[in-house]
Amino acid sequence: MKILLGRDDVNPNKLNMNGETPLMYASSIGDEGVVKLLLGRDDVNPGKPDKDGRTPLWWAAHNRHEGAIKILLGRDGVNPNTPDVGGRTPLWWAAYHGHEGMVGMLLGRDGIDPDKPDGSGQTPLSSATESRHEGVVRMLLRRYDINPNKPDKESQTSLWWAAYHGYEGMVKILLGHADINPDNSNMYGQTPLGCAAEGGHEGVVRTLLGRDEVNPNKPDKDGKTPLWWAACYGHEGIVKALLGRDDVDPDKPDKCGQTPLACAAGNGHKGVVKMLLGRDDVDPNKPDKYGRTPLRLATLNSYEGVIDLLRPPASAPHSTA
Repeated sequence: MKILLGRDDVNPNKLNMNGETPLMYASSIGDEGVVKLLLGRDDVNPGKPDKDGRTPLWWAAHNRHEGAIKILLGRDGVNPNTPDVGGRTPLWWAAYHGHEGMVGMLLGRDGIDPDKPDGSGQTPLSSATESRHEGVVRMLLRRYDINPNKPDKESQTSLWWAAYHGYEGMVKILLGHADINPDNSNMYGQTPLGCAAEGGHEGVVRTLLGRDEVNPNKPDKDGKTPLWWAACYGHEGIVKALLGRDDVDPDKPDKCGQTPLACAAGNGHKGVVKMLLGRDDVDPNKPDKYGRTPLRLATLNSYEGVIDLLRPPASAPHSTA
């Protein structure tokens, strides 16, 4: 390298067939000695991106080379916010990989945008949340310039993703932020509570139910409430937790007129059916928009145990004197 760089006819910025400079390649493999050597040249551009927008700093962050990042951040010509063609910045990748050292260095850089989303609207915070890196999430939440409720293009927040995946610890960390909105819906109208109920994440459901701002009866755009989803998938613990709330309507139908009981019956969830039938405010004969009752749905799918629970008791025979 030293011999080649001593030649006047060697261009240290020349691209290879992939559009990469020598500095990009050295950064991508974490060769700190070569990175320093190249950056010692006045004619080397430390922030030059390749055809996909990937800079030397991007490559170092993507491939988790902390030493190379430290060297590159010491240069004035490096923009820490330069994204690739997918909109992902070096910080986004460091957060995604959960590399706290790299995240700390990037957050310490003047001019860093810690909330810059990628092409799908996912921020470094939501990236770290989905990848389950609690330490990075805590670091990002300490920033005053982070919006913890920033949605992606489908209106899904970091809390929504944590609830969706059932990351109970992550949900608690996010709920600890003063500005968090625990009841934000995505573009389909489903709240963090709704998606946790659908996924069977009982711990997350109970954590969210502990928040006064959470509406446990909030339906999505199809009219399905958290109880509807839990009943439909047979999540008995969640059904029990929701039925324990005074503000949950146990007989609320979706837009097709199907109640939680009907959905549970149609899917053969005997335990859920039994719990719902124990409520005075559940109509066991309520038909949907197509005239199908819970018994009819259970019969169509031959769920004998559920049919026995829903079938009206036979009339007692008349006595003959």
